[in-house]
Amino acid sequence: MMTITYTVGNAVYVNMTNRCPCACTFCLRANGPGVYGSGPLWLDREPTVGETVESIGGRDFSVFRELVFCGYGEPTERLDDLLAVARWMRASHPDVKIRVNTNGLSDLIAGRPTAADFKGLVDVLSISLNTPDPAEYLRVCRPKFGEAAYPAMLKFAGDATRFVPDVVMTVVDEPVTSKSDQERCRAICERLGARLRVRPYESK
Repeated sequence: MMTITYTVGNAVYVNMTNRCPCACTFCLRANGPGVYGSGPLWLDREPTVGETVESIGGRDFSVFRELVFCGYGEPTERLDDLLAVARWMRASHPDVKIRVNTNGLSDLIAGRPTAADFKGLVDVLSISLNTPDPAEYLRVCRPKFGEAAYPAMLKFAGDATRFVPDVVMTVVDEPVTSKSDQERCRAICERLGARLRVRPYESK
């Protein structure tokens, strides 16, 4: 049985794809089949929008106050389907916050600007910044788009601040990112109009 949704704290997480254009050296999915007691997150196939809605609909949103698109792949690999599910969620549970955890490469994935697509549907975009340095980004994140990836991610983040109320950019704490690099990342976020979040390093 596929794990389409799983829970962490007061949030329901949505797992729609295994696909990702990056192969980050610190990615948790390299260390096991799931996270935070979720059960296996590797999908035998991608669930349909209907299957995803059905799985979400089985959750009690008097208990869970946030829906997060974040599984074992990059959710914007299925951008149109993500947006369809977000529209259903917004109509069905208008008081529940909707967040998308992304590597910020949806413009390159879709081949067009995508930030405006999230307007009115997503409350929080959490974008993996990871490093203040383009060369280090290539080494650590290993994006299939090569050198185009880092500037595209930054542009997406800046664009998103015009359409999404809360844009967060994340880095992983030491030993992945040094304190000095975290401060450089903070300056990048301030320039773009986003805020920085330092995530704890987890080896498993």
